[in-house]
Amino acid sequence: MHITQLNRECLLHLFSFLDKNSRKSIAKTCHQFLEVFRDPLLWPLLNFHSPAELKKDNFLLGPALKYLSICWYSERVKVCNIEDWMKNNLQKDFCNSHENTVSDFLLEVCKRCPNLLSLTLSGCGHVTDDCISLLLINCPNLKTLRLENCVRITDQTLEAVTRYGESLQTLHVDFCRNITQTGLEKVREKRPSVMLKAERSANMIPDNKPQKKLMLEKASRKLVQL
Repeated sequence: MHITQLNRECLLHLFSFLDKNSRKSIAKTCHQFLEVFRDPLLWPLLNFHSPAELKKDNFLLGPALKYLSICWYSERVKVCNIEDWMKNNLQKDFCNSHENTVSDFLLEVCKRCPNLLSLTLSGCGHVTDDCISLLLINCPNLKTLRLENCVRITDQTLEAVTRYGESLQTLHVDFCRNITQTGLEKVREKRPSVMLKAERSANMIPDNKPQKKLMLEKASRKLVQL
């Protein structure tokens, strides 16, 4: 039997074992495989390993998406984690090239993937509280939210969890330096059923705007003089 003689269910099963690039390559060979590639049932899970992968056309976003992971483990992530006012021109140019990539992608997820159950973001230094809040609102079935090394995430995200995370069962905010102990306590108080994990987050040094840093330095110098 030729592979093209297999029914749709069998082809979907075979395609499910392939990575995104392989699926796209096979989809180019004939119309039948292209239709299989476009079937939303093929895309309940998506994993990405860099912002650049989000711009490719080798996947499909749709209501069948249940599990989404964007994990960027690279030395270049450190550049994104630097406070904006401390970046040199080279670092700013690097960040500008992908600053809105993950956020724009997540906005599309809000529009197309209302049945999302799990979201993992790691090393996504430009993702904002507003973006996560929109996800919680537009994906009401979200049960698991894992945020790791996302430096722009603050207590505003924790507040959104208490307001909109009615289905949330697991929340991780690891190595998010602008999360505070106060924000974590509010989640524990208002969402006691949520399994909360915050490794190092509330114990890290939060970002301070230059004006605030200057005031702290002046205060320190006065104390020394006294």
